Amino acid sequence: MIQFLLNQELRSEHALDPNLTVLNYLREHVGKPGTKEGCASGDCGACTVVVGELHTNNQGAEQIRYRSLNSCLTFVSSLHGKQLISVEDLKHQGQLHSVQQAMVECYGSQCGFCTPGFVMSLFALQKNSDAPDSQKAHEALAGNLCRCTGYRPILAAAEQACCNKPLDQFDSRQADTIARLKAIAPTQTGELNSGDKRCLVPLTVADLADLYDAYPQARLLAGGTDLALEVTQFHRTLPVMIYVGNIEEMKRIEHFDDRLEIGAATALSDCYTALHHEYPDFGELLHRFASLQIRNQGTLGGNIGNASPIGDSPPLLIALGAQIVLCKGDTRRTLALEDYFIDYRVTARQDSEFIETIIVPKGHTLFRAYKVSKRLDDDISAVCAAFNLKIENGVISEARVAFGGMAATPKRAKSCEATLVGATWNSATVEKACAALAEDFTPLSDFRASKEYRLLSAQNLLRKYFIELQTPHIETRVTAYV
Repeated sequence: MIQFLLNQELRSEHALDPNLTVLNYLREHVGKPGTKEGCASGDCGACTVVVGELHTNNQGAEQIRYRSLNSCLTFVSSLHGKQLISVEDLKHQGQLHSVQQAMVECYGSQCGFCTPGFVMSLFALQKNSDAPDSQKAHEALAGNLCRCTGYRPILAAAEQACCNKPLDQFDSRQADTIARLKAIAPTQTGELNSGDKRCLVPLTVADLADLYDAYPQARLLAGGTDLALEVTQFHRTLPVMIYVGNIEEMKRIEHFDDRLEIGAATALSDCYTALHHEYPDFGELLHRFASLQIRNQGTLGGNIGNASPIGDSPPLLIALGAQIVLCKGDTRRTLALEDYFIDYRVTARQDSEFIETIIVPKGHTLFRAYKVSKRLDDDISAVCAAFNLKIENGVISEARVAFGGMAATPKRAKSCEATLVGATWNSATVEKACAALAEDFTPLSDFRASKEYRLLSAQNLLRKYFIELQTPHIETRVTAYV
């Protein structure tokens, strides 16, 4: 059984189909059709809902952390121990919520299909903002598409909603909601079981290891932003899933003098502060990784584990010399991330083995990262590049150069690196290294970019890296090329 709050209503579910998304649960099972399906792939934001979780802030006080999610990519099992809020829950005692009122007064709705998603993103923005902030508003709404009204009135609504925001029913009920969430906090493995399909929800790494050993065919579910597409886009059935999002051990971020250790189930939005502090380019790329809704769900371990050749984090982590800790039963092994990827969607992971931790070294001051995509926000890379050199007295002593989108796996450019190491850091060396990239990669052509474009972009990004190191005042990193 799993338990969660549907606004203030306690829901206990056991026999639901584990492949059921929160979107369809709201629309088909509890009669809340305000949440809309626009794309079923997490691109449009029409299905946005907000999930509340217990959270301890920096002062040690307990509070509820509200986050926007794409309900079309969220399986119901991930709600265990949380609070689900949909657009129907905002109106209170016959009065529109302040974010809804702002959309009305600023003329932020036209056809209305996308409006519930915008309203829920605005609600989450309001809950997480102390004052109007244009940058935060753009970030909060980047994952919501409007095809008729235009964004100016919606951004005006965001400013109004976050200016002198009034207390609402969620504020007045906060103490009670915290108490109710504590009361349903999971204490043992939860389960959804429809007879022919099941999803297990362990609470510890040890329990996960035991379950995965017992069900090696199970699919591991973290954020579900990739896995859920198999259900929503390809109409496949997932007979057994194991949801790892309630395992606190796998959601930790620990700082050491020489490294960061990040649990594999840590949401990308939680990784941002630590990675941005150590490597600003990594943080900037996370802003462009996807929409905020996706970053609130997607995990760093999931972005590695799905072994996509165009995943944005692996090239950066490879260039930094990151390692992963793999767990199977009571056994753990540490593997260089570059050795994890074998071929297209093929990895070095053994049966019943899972990524537990990502280890990110600190101290690489010449690290830079760049993403080439067709649009600035919420788009998949055509090419993702990461450069990490060590230069002593004008001579390159170490080089790690990695790319995504250039091969069947995220991959180091070994010929390019060999050309750089031992050479003087100048434009002539850079041109030789650019030529060597043609030996490292024979990229494919697809709808995102031709092979010629990809190779030329990779070479130009190396040139860009050289120029930026020569003129560090130029702030043009993580650029999009259209």
